[in-house]
Amino acid sequence: MADFKMPDLNNLMEAAQRMQADLQRAQADLASKKVEATAGGGMVTAVMNGQLELVGLKIDAAVVDPKDVGMLQDLVLAAVSQAIAKAKQLQQAEMAKVTGGLNIPGMPTIG
Repeated sequence: MADFKMPDLNNLMEAAQRMQADLQRAQADLASKKVEATAGGGMVTAVMNGQLELVGLKIDAAVVDPKDVGMLQDLVLAAVSQAIAKAKQLQQAEMAKVTGGLNIPGMPTIG
């Protein structure tokens, strides 16, 4: 029969605290990272940070047509949706660096 060795709870707590600090640092870093997505061949560009905040929106004047507001709305929606998807991928990649890809209970879910 193999000897059972109790895990060192102090080491586990220290490791958990380090990981929590690393996660907080990674989340703060995401605010400074940006992703960009375009629609309509670059006519509309959405810029989002890694915390899923829209931080920029560029609309080419050529796409602004008062007779076709629906097209502009569709382009803005498409660009923002793509930016959200890219920002979520960025979040997942950054959090995976800290967690090693583990799904940690209590960690904010992305998506």
